[in-house]
Amino acid sequence: MQSNPPQKAAFIDRDGTLIEEVNFLSNIEDLRIFPSTFEAVKGLKDAGFLIIVVTNQSGIGRGIYDEAAMNSIHEEMQAQLDNIIDAFYFCPHLPCDGCSCRKPSLGMIEAAMKDFDIDLENSWMIGDKNIDVETGKNAGTHTAMVMTGYGRAHSAHLESMPDVLAEDLLAAVR
Repeated sequence: MQSNPPQKAAFIDRDGTLIEEVNFLSNIEDLRIFPSTFEAVKGLKDAGFLIIVVTNQSGIGRGIYDEAAMNSIHEEMQAQLDNIIDAFYFCPHLPCDGCSCRKPSLGMIEAAMKDFDIDLENSWMIGDKNIDVETGKNAGTHTAMVMTGYGRAHSAHLESMPDVLAEDLLAAVR
């Protein structure tokens, strides 16, 4: 019996990459998906990528919002994006907690690899911060940094050069 080959994945940061950056987003009313997000994510999906969101959510650890509020944001994103995202992984911890899931550590990617058969060598990490690029490099994926969100500010001080530097997610996908 033949098993399916591992799938390539697009690990995508949430805030500033898929949606507008809102400091500690906790209300659906404040959710703004970038106009080109659906086209970009559909292009990845059509090219055979799993769509996996990996997001640091320290607002949970800070007590600003709870997991239920974050999950409602993710449900609304799925509704607006025709359920195209395969999975969401999040780190609720504070930067000082020293956890293994907060980017640039690989806990979220490792969790995804337990749930999906992923070909890391042909996968991508896409985000708007240096830690997203660093996460991809740590995982052995290709990397892309977008200029939306914190991208423009972070691109001036790159610690590690991404494979692709693009205006937004759609430009990175193209």
